[in-house]
Amino acid sequence: MSSGLPELDRGECLRLLAGAAIGRLVFTHAAMPAAHPVNFLVDGDEIVFRTCPDGPLLRAVNGVVVGFQADDVDPATRTGWSVLAVGEAYEITDPQRLAELGPRLPTRCAPGRTAHTLAIPTRRLTGRALTHA
Repeated sequence: MSSGLPELDRGECLRLLAGAAIGRLVFTHAAMPAAHPVNFLVDGDEIVFRTCPDGPLLRAVNGVVVGFQADDVDPATRTGWSVLAVGEAYEITDPQRLAELGPRLPTRCAPGRTAHTLAIPTRRLTGRALTHA
């Protein structure tokens, strides 16, 4: 049996991302590649997540082109999907949008700490289905 990696279209990539629980933010930290797991949500064409003010993500990714990857693979059947998004991350500061997003976004900051909300517009979005031909 041969394996297949059919490409997924943009709509399917966004649909799959919206159902994922955890993704990996890929960025450069101290001149080295880094990947950091984050809880996130898909809002339109953007991937949105929160970070704590004293964590490395706010400084490392705000205003920088980053990658974002999520997948779901069944090890028993070796089937599933993988999606990669690329875009320039930015901090959401609009109070109305923050209020709308707030209840939907998890945060792991310590109690009493204010989280920062970041978004990645999906300028490039690619995905592959992991199937058996």
